Amino acid sequence: MKSALSRLTDAFWFIPAVLGVAAVVLAQVLISVDRAVGDGGGDIWGTLFYRVGASGSRDILGAIAGSILGVAATSFSITISVLATASSTYGPRLVRNFMNDRGNQFVLGLFGATFLYALIVLRSIRNESLSEGQFVPNIAVNVAVMLAVADVAVLVYFINHIANSIQVSTLSARVRVELDEVVDHLYPDPPSENATAVARFDDDAADVPSEASGFVVDIDEDELLGVARRHDCVLEVVIRPGDHVVAGEPLVRAHPASVASELGTEVSRAFTLGITRTPVRDIQFAVQQLVEMAVRALSPGTNDPYTAHNAFSELAVGMVPLARRTEPQPGRVDDDGILRLVVTRVRTTELIDDIFTAVRVYALQAPVAMAAAILLARRIGVAAAEPDVRAAILHHLSLIERAERDSDGDPEVAEFCCGEIEMAREAIRASWSRRTTH
Repeated sequence: MKSALSRLTDAFWFIPAVLGVAAVVLAQVLISVDRAVGDGGGDIWGTLFYRVGASGSRDILGAIAGSILGVAATSFSITISVLATASSTYGPRLVRNFMNDRGNQFVLGLFGATFLYALIVLRSIRNESLSEGQFVPNIAVNVAVMLAVADVAVLVYFINHIANSIQVSTLSARVRVELDEVVDHLYPDPPSENATAVARFDDDAADVPSEASGFVVDIDEDELLGVARRHDCVLEVVIRPGDHVVAGEPLVRAHPASVASELGTEVSRAFTLGITRTPVRDIQFAVQQLVEMAVRALSPGTNDPYTAHNAFSELAVGMVPLARRTEPQPGRVDDDGILRLVVTRVRTTELIDDIFTAVRVYALQAPVAMAAAILLARRIGVAAAEPDVRAAILHHLSLIERAERDSDGDPEVAEFCCGEIEMAREAIRASWSRRTTH
């Protein structure tokens, strides 16, 4: 339920729809207030609001509705242009950052809401020639003018916001924030209170298949824990957020096997599937977004090593805190301390493989980007709490050094990178030596 609500509020249309409904309601309320006040509102209303008559009110509302609709169309065109530029330059997977941007949603929503408000108020104006008599909603007309003034201010904000949002630093920082959030959720420090180690299972188990196909967006571990407790069993999750499943493929293994046939619908409800990966619970995808930014920046068509440098620096902000934490225990116990759930997490070494394999392939002849990547390796290795993380970093540094020496590029670039790698090795070993001695 919480995941579905989060996806609803993140949808691009949600805020514009809410503002549109609010505009219609506000228009109807103010029209009703105008009807109730009528011409007997006294001098207070005359002081606060201008009265321009039926014809003038129509002109004002028509001008507001027409101009705002044009501005909204132009703003939407600007947004689409920015989306196309970002998609081609930084990767199509970063488009969702623009679509989920609250600023863009609010601006387009406010323009649409102003148009709807003016339209509703306009249709309520009546001339004296009509049998019902003249009616001009003066309060509502004046509020429409206030909304138009607000829209001008919002338009200025929107232009500034769009210009900032396409900058490399803004894009990479936004992706890095998502990486920070998923690290804190999946690898909490301190670890979860109900986490525990898992002993070897017996062979009495059966798979519980998926009822649908798609990418695993989220796994509700609390829901699975409740299912396991109700059926007095242990559920072993065999997939992770970001994996793609086809209907009929296993989601969990049930221990004992006798309860597997009863769990299908309950287990499926705990898995949120989507048409694409998201970084909300998928740490590998969050890392890959920043890696993709670096890789695209190093392509011959772009040739922007400083963007790659920025991406590697942002990766350090997410990866270093993760390296400082110990790998979480896979088991989850219920309130009685009984093991009920076994989950899988992406290991830090897997993320290191994703990052530095790309570095070795794409960044060999880009000293600016390579220096940033080696610094990233040094930071992770120095901060590493687990020996396998440190070993993985040293292994990739050796592979990069070998690739640099075997490449046909500038020998001075290779010598520079190898020198940086050696200094990174010495810093990592010195840090580990200090830890072991203490």
